[in-house]
Amino acid sequence: MPNPKRKHTPHRRDCRRSANSKLDVPNTSKCPNCSVAKLPHKVCFECGFYDGKLVVSKSVKKSIETLQHGVVKK
Repeated sequence: MPNPKRKHTPHRRDCRRSANSKLDVPNTSKCPNCSVAKLPHKVCFECGFYDGKLVVSKSVKKSIETLQHGVVKK
């Protein structure tokens, strides 16, 4: 099995280890209809509204939830 010929510098080692610190949490905005945190420019998952208009109805939302979770809630 090959071995490294030279030791990596501390800078190179630390740059590799700091890759996790570059990950950011996505920005969220507040839904004007139900005040739940949601991703910007996306339909609200809770109420189905986007830009003040109903885009996803409750029946469609329920079917999406059952597909995601695999369990039917009654």
